[in-house]
Amino acid sequence: MILPTFLDVQAAQQRIAGKVDTTPIVTSNLLNDWLGHTVLFKAECLQTTGAFKLRGATNFIQRALAEDRLPDYIVANSSGNHAQAVAYAGADAGRDVTIFSTENISAVKAQGTIEYGADLRLFPTRLEADEAVKAAANEDNVIWVPPFNHSDIISGQGTATLEALEQCRSQNITPDAIFAPCGGGGLVSGALLAARELAHKAQVIGVEPENANDASISLQQGAIHTLSGTPNTLADGAATPAVGDMTFALLQELDGFYEASEIHIAYWTQWLQHLLKLHIEPTCCMTMAGVVSWLAEQNSPQTVLVMLSGGNISVQNMQKIYEVDYLQQVPKVSG
Repeated sequence: MILPTFLDVQAAQQRIAGKVDTTPIVTSNLLNDWLGHTVLFKAECLQTTGAFKLRGATNFIQRALAEDRLPDYIVANSSGNHAQAVAYAGADAGRDVTIFSTENISAVKAQGTIEYGADLRLFPTRLEADEAVKAAANEDNVIWVPPFNHSDIISGQGTATLEALEQCRSQNITPDAIFAPCGGGGLVSGALLAARELAHKAQVIGVEPENANDASISLQQGAIHTLSGTPNTLADGAATPAVGDMTFALLQELDGFYEASEIHIAYWTQWLQHLLKLHIEPTCCMTMAGVVSWLAEQNSPQTVLVMLSGGNISVQNMQKIYEVDYLQQVPKVSG
């Protein structure tokens, strides 16, 4: 197994230029005052297709196209954001796309996948969808674009942090820590590759839901752990049953890892949507649970960069998020 490097991230940035958007970094002065620290947010929720996943999918497909090894048919497995990304990038490359997902896929992500031109096939569980895509990938004239466990995918996702750090540098800002959500681990793995080169003193930290804590268990046990069933979490983008061998190797190099409860996921989704005035997914909002825990351990004001991974939320999830009004409880760092 050959892991991707920073050079791969740089190559990916050049490869996808003009095919993905440059997304802004935003902040909330009010939140910064409340926390006593500076928190910057890389708004990949404003990316085309509404998530960072377009970076990895585009890098994978465009590289295969440039090397004349992209067949007529593309398949992928995804809980939603990768599905939309592959559908969009595949159509841009003039290929037919079939997506394999679960029956509990977010309705808005399913609709987006279909609207981008893909055929969507649904299965009772993620494991069944994963097995189905493996079988499809063995057919002639078909290529499989995996959701996270591939060098081209990780490198493509790493361009989000590379871009963010370049934006920080242009403003003479040096983050002390970089936080990213962890599902399969592609985004935070890519963040690690970019940060080790451009912000080598910054800690890189992952966050995942308590209800889908396969990566956390894997890191504690030193071996990949697979969840037995479909996780029940508001952070549907992080409901993967297991990380891959490639992402796990990079996750083991992280400086920290936190789990977020469902209450904290709903709490921070409400507050970030309110403070930033952005439509943001629970999957990335949960990262703030890790941020405030980490800040409570610090002895001086810190600057934190948070990767806002996406902004595709179903009506059903929005209703669940706002069942309790958490906006009466002002964010703070305790410790």
